[in-house]
Amino acid sequence: MDEPPLRILIADDEPLATERLQLLLARTGGVDLVGAASDGDSAVRMAEALNPDAVLLDIAMPGLDGIDVARALARRRPSPAVIFITAFDQFAVAAFEVAAVDYLMKPIEPRRLVSALDRARLHLKQRHEQEAARDSADVSPFLDEFWASDRSGLVRIASRDIDRITAERDYMRLHVGARSWLIHHSMAALEERLDPQVFVRLHRSAIVRREFITGFSRNPSGRWIARLADHSEQPVGRLYADRVRSIAGR
Repeated sequence: MDEPPLRILIADDEPLATERLQLLLARTGGVDLVGAASDGDSAVRMAEALNPDAVLLDIAMPGLDGIDVARALARRRPSPAVIFITAFDQFAVAAFEVAAVDYLMKPIEPRRLVSALDRARLHLKQRHEQEAARDSADVSPFLDEFWASDRSGLVRIASRDIDRITAERDYMRLHVGARSWLIHHSMAALEERLDPQVFVRLHRSAIVRREFITGFSRNPSGRWIARLADHSEQPVGRLYADRVRSIAGR
């Protein structure tokens, strides 16, 4: 049985950019364009009314910018998959902090758009399967494994074996001993899906396994530094200083 078309909402304040996206979508199978918004506030209202599966979202727009729109959409249940489409590359980290499934640079290459839409379908399918599993069984809501690419193909990485996770632009690096693997994920989404009894976020770009932390110290400016079992150090972001007090029982 064929899958239903992916219902798409475009949000872009540039008429020519919107028209180009419409033309590209018209040549792409398995999609259904349900609307186009020209500013952030309209994008939120149209998403509430039309309930799209995915939003092709510009970042620099009047009113709410694309990041704010993505935050608003994330509060919806179910929330649409967000694909950022922009002329600026400096917002990539912020985009994946709000769990975007992809980040495309203008002018859009047709192959990249198709790849991003496939990624959105996979994201929605996996989320549906996870929700169905939680509804049908008493299972942990937290990730217990990752699959990452290596030279031989794919490798399974158990969550409990990960020492720390660091951000590298729109990818996350899983560190296990002396080895590491890159996965396409956002830090915010990972923090939500990892067991907080096992992992703690210490920085906007770092999550660490609690048992991998051997101690804390302060640098000359007074900021906390986590000492790790491999003798490396992880600075603690100012927004995450409360995690130090929580771990130390203070």
